[in-house]
Amino acid sequence: MPKSKRIKTVTLTQTSKKTKEQKVSVIEDVRKSIDMYRSLYLFSYENMRSAKFKNIRMDLCRGGGSEDGEQQPSSRIFLGKNKLLQIALGRTPQEEYADNLRHISSKLTGSVGLLFTNKSQPEIVAYFQNAKEQDYARAGSVAIESVGITKEMLETHPVSMVEQLRKLGLPVEVKDGKLAFYGGKEEHLLCKEGATLTAETCKLLLHFGIKLAEFRVTLVSVWSDGQLENLEDSNLAM
Repeated sequence: MPKSKRIKTVTLTQTSKKTKEQKVSVIEDVRKSIDMYRSLYLFSYENMRSAKFKNIRMDLCRGGGSEDGEQQPSSRIFLGKNKLLQIALGRTPQEEYADNLRHISSKLTGSVGLLFTNKSQPEIVAYFQNAKEQDYARAGSVAIESVGITKEMLETHPVSMVEQLRKLGLPVEVKDGKLAFYGGKEEHLLCKEGATLTAETCKLLLHFGIKLAEFRVTLVSVWSDGQLENLEDSNLAM
């Protein structure tokens, strides 16, 4: 990556000495990465799962060359602290650490992060195409489809769970030694597409092994040698 356009003094709001040092350290690490790696990707994510993202970090950072005798990871990821990342990149033509980084900075809002890497663009795109993973939905998320529980699905659960399922809002009873829906119903609608899922509904989805969430990372933009490319359209094929 090109060297910085200028050496900048970072001004931070009033804070404790330790916190200020931590913030300055993050900014310095980001700017060091700009100089060290060939490409910078801005990515967004949905349904964050710590364990899954830890695997992504390990996969992408594995390997690399040496820098001043020290092993340099092939990639580095910065997640969270969007305002600090904006300061590190620069928010105006006068502030930006290198040409056109202000355009990346302007998109650092919400659930996003930065990936610095020496890997090729086809390699990065292909990796994230395969990084999706189904998972159980969490309370507050939106149902991506309608889900119904059939009596056959219900009968796989022991009758000892009748009170537990009732407390979660499922209209069940014990009939002929098996769990059954009240009134002899064959199926119960657990959630409708587009509905906000409650904690109780999410627990029921877990009980029945139904995964309605998908962890995914979407590449938004890539910056390299002062050139910026929008990748959001290419994600339509992912």
